Amino acid sequence: MALSDTQIVTDAGSPRELPAAKRRPKILRRLRQHALVIVLAAVFIFPLLVMVSTALKAPQDVFSSPPSLIPSEWTFDNFTKAFDQIPVWRYLGNTMLVAGLSVVGTALSCPLVAYALSKVKWVGAKPLFIMVLATMMLPPQVTLIPLFLIWNGLGATNTYLPLVVPAFLGTPFFIFLIRQFLMNVPDDLIEAARLDGASELRTYATIVLPIARPAIVTAAVFQFVWAWTDFLNPLIYLNDESTYTLSIGLYAFFGENDVAWGPLMAACTMFTIPALIIFLIGQKFFIGGISAGALK
Repeated sequence: MALSDTQIVTDAGSPRELPAAKRRPKILRRLRQHALVIVLAAVFIFPLLVMVSTALKAPQDVFSSPPSLIPSEWTFDNFTKAFDQIPVWRYLGNTMLVAGLSVVGTALSCPLVAYALSKVKWVGAKPLFIMVLATMMLPPQVTLIPLFLIWNGLGATNTYLPLVVPAFLGTPFFIFLIRQFLMNVPDDLIEAARLDGASELRTYATIVLPIARPAIVTAAVFQFVWAWTDFLNPLIYLNDESTYTLSIGLYAFFGENDVAWGPLMAACTMFTIPALIIFLIGQKFFIGGISAGALK
């Protein structure tokens, strides 16, 4: 029998209501929790509301006093100006190419490495996993210059190779996330497939991958958002304007003397929508993958 928060079970086995004095602390605790969630949600949502509101305002209303989230005059001219000032479709295509290839690379490499470190018994698996974890502790600023020198020596600057190839070589965080998920998969299931004559590759493809789908989708969502919003790496490696991603292309709105805030916020709104859609589509797997990976 399901009991509410205000009921307890007596010695006779029948539920009865808690006294009001005991119910009050629980109610107050839940109210505090909900209030905290609402405050945190408002903190994160408010900048998005300001961005969308500014994108829909006329230029004279952007810095109106007193400020208002609701535009006095709704206009979509800022979106038109954004398309006129920068080649949005070209930058959007470049960003989609980089993000898409990064997701493919992550989905191909990270589950395979995670499977080898979690379900395949071989000498050196644990030390190698420790090394993978150790690389997560290195700040990206430490490896920034050495990586640039390597890619520059290979003649790969001003191409998408430095932005895409690392995903095909495996990302430590995603390897760790998927490995922790696979550690919860019963070994008997893997052994049964091996006893039936399945090779390691077939076992991985037909049994492990379907089971690990929540963790893989979680890694894919993370990778897409990271690649979509990445600013530093495209800034370092891309010099030709025709190869710019959206994050760099938004700089076209910053003039020498002033900033066109309306078109800038319109471009930022368009820049945010794809990542938001991807997150909403993968939300169920995203939450499930994070929870399952954290259980270990």
